[in-house]
Amino acid sequence: METVVGVFAHVDAGKTTLSEQLLYRGGTLRRAGRVDSGDTCLDHDVIERSRGITVFADEAAFTACGLPFRLIDTPGHADFSGEMERSIWAVDCAVLVVSCVEGVQAHTETVWRLLRQNDVPVVFFLNKADLPTADAAGTLAAVRARLGADVLACGPDFCAADIGEALAEELAARDETLMEDYLVRGYDAQAARERGAALVRAGLVCPAVVGAALNGTGVDTLLNVLAAFCAAPQEEAGDALFRARVYKVRHEKNGGRIVFLKVLAGRLRPKENVACPEKGGTAYYKVNGLRAYSGGKSAPLAEAGPGTLCAAAGLGRVMPGDVVGADARPGIPPALRPLLSAQVLAGPELPPRRLLELLREVEDEEPLLGVEFSEELQRVNVQVMGEVQLEVLQAVLRERYGAEVSFGPCGVLYRETIANAVVGCGHFEPLRHYAEVHLRLSPGAPGSGITFDSECHTDVLAQNWQNLIRTHVLEKSHRGVLTGAPLTDVRVTLLAGRAHLKHTEGGDFRQAVYRAVRQGLMQAESVLLEPWYSFTAEADAALAGRILSDIPRMGGRYEAPVTGRDGRVAVTGTCPVAQMQAYARELTALGKGRAQLSLAFEAYHPCTPAQQQHLAEQTGYDPERDVENTPDSVFCSHGAGYPVKWNEAPAQMHIQLK
Repeated sequence: METVVGVFAHVDAGKTTLSEQLLYRGGTLRRAGRVDSGDTCLDHDVIERSRGITVFADEAAFTACGLPFRLIDTPGHADFSGEMERSIWAVDCAVLVVSCVEGVQAHTETVWRLLRQNDVPVVFFLNKADLPTADAAGTLAAVRARLGADVLACGPDFCAADIGEALAEELAARDETLMEDYLVRGYDAQAARERGAALVRAGLVCPAVVGAALNGTGVDTLLNVLAAFCAAPQEEAGDALFRARVYKVRHEKNGGRIVFLKVLAGRLRPKENVACPEKGGTAYYKVNGLRAYSGGKSAPLAEAGPGTLCAAAGLGRVMPGDVVGADARPGIPPALRPLLSAQVLAGPELPPRRLLELLREVEDEEPLLGVEFSEELQRVNVQVMGEVQLEVLQAVLRERYGAEVSFGPCGVLYRETIANAVVGCGHFEPLRHYAEVHLRLSPGAPGSGITFDSECHTDVLAQNWQNLIRTHVLEKSHRGVLTGAPLTDVRVTLLAGRAHLKHTEGGDFRQAVYRAVRQGLMQAESVLLEPWYSFTAEADAALAGRILSDIPRMGGRYEAPVTGRDGRVAVTGTCPVAQMQAYARELTALGKGRAQLSLAFEAYHPCTPAQQQHLAEQTGYDPERDVENTPDSVFCSHGAGYPVKWNEAPAQMHIQLK
């Protein structure tokens, strides 16, 4: 069974260089490529080579101490965090690269948090330790302090076959079982390695290797660490039913849609039928082809067993995160979301409908693109993480389709929530239809999104209808009533509902739920939320005063500055995206190329009352004129349905809550 290891890092930490060295020393490459030479195995796309950064996650096989591994090199730039997060769904362990020069960056913390949330074991590689300004000890201390990682330093003599008594004692201090065994029997190499692997897999310990990927220092040690602590057990598939998770979608030049899978159990062969989640249930699709990829090349696969990464053709419209096969189900939404929106501009040779068609195909690969089309304005908007992603999107459209586009100014993606609990009701009863729903909307925990629970007894409303209501609450991106921004951090509780034995159909509850949510929002005290960055600004000491005065001016907050061994000053803090999105260019200009700004999403925070009022007036959004998100209900009288305004509907509800 292959062990899938993902290599993650902040941009320019040396991630792709390390990946090349792992493939070279792991027997896959005859020589390690270089990013500056444009000849790396995994950054093979013309866009990646021209920009010198990883944009698309790619994979290749290698061996460590005779054990099979497969490596995924992921994007390090924060603008491509969506591709990075999807890769986490495919890995068994992660190598998190941290530069000993720049140290722990804002995006490093984001990657670490996602790896922890997904229970992925982590090995740290502290890179660029050979440079004059490197501070390996300080970087190791920062990993412990800022990330809270329990780091196990593995020196250059580390060996997978025998990890050594000194390291075994360090592990024993963290593990009672190993300590008892050590005190009774003394040092046992196999027991120490196995218990160490168990601690690493449980996320209790994170091995760390210091090195310099460019000249290969520390890479052999890293290979031994991976073999000792991260290798998957070499087990047979047995009779388990096939099950896999989708982690990537790509389109071939001939238009074919390829779905990349991480096999979780069982085996998959070409021509087999696979259960795939679809709206409203499950559908079966035949696997038309099965391949294994390595860099830009691929080869046919006769069979894919547990732990295997493979690419299948013919699996319908499944999306990244979906589980296929046994227990087929839709995937959970990603943790990271775009913070900016921009209009896509094209000339008359590219009509809006054709532009939309091209962007939909790109969105199929990058679901966070959030393509929106206004029929009324004939305008296309996309959602992005930052301006670099827009530049790459422009290049993708040019390279793939010969389409030339530009973009309007980036606007911030705000969200809305509520500050108080309310009860919303929705009734939908055109002729021969019937559904009524009563929902309590209450403030949820920050970052929780929309959650659902029920206080309605099944004697009042059957469980199948309650399940349907839950689906409709969670399936839609509900709009707030202040600016029409997406609703978030709201707990929705089903209080009561009613169906009709003859007239209720599935779509009736969809209408009743949407109207109940909207009717509740019309009564609630709405709060506009804006995104904030966490940032790390680095510059020469002469520029530190300017940075410390700029941050409060932008509405941000910062911690005490830290001066490095090279005399440069690092400032970390948080700041609203709206004010800081253009600051990177300004800081680079001020520092004459020697200053840099690292940004990562921190959280959504409430706007000030004045800012909320200004933005609401600026958007001019009228919730009562939004016909696609109406708060009104529909009742029936004398064989015909008629609308009732949201503020009058409660008095006519068939269920009157006490």
